[in-house]
Amino acid sequence: MVDLNEVKITPRDEQVLKLLVLGCSNNEIALELKISPRTVKQHLRTLFLRAGIRDGRKRVKLATAMFMKERAQWPLGTN
Repeated sequence: MVDLNEVKITPRDEQVLKLLVLGCSNNEIALELKISPRTVKQHLRTLFLRAGIRDGRKRVKLATAMFMKERAQWPLGTN
């Protein structure tokens, strides 16, 4: 599991991650944030490197970590 508290995440990185957690593709993220798909890919690549994720399941690991962080912030009784 990736500990997001130990990974530097910029505000834009967080926007990209939140959309990734929602199941959006790179193209959908790009449309939503009004950036190019290439820029989305670069944000994710940089995040993967910072998080030490290098294998083929990197999107799943990062999205799971983001989901767990979000879930921990939900009020009691809603998860």
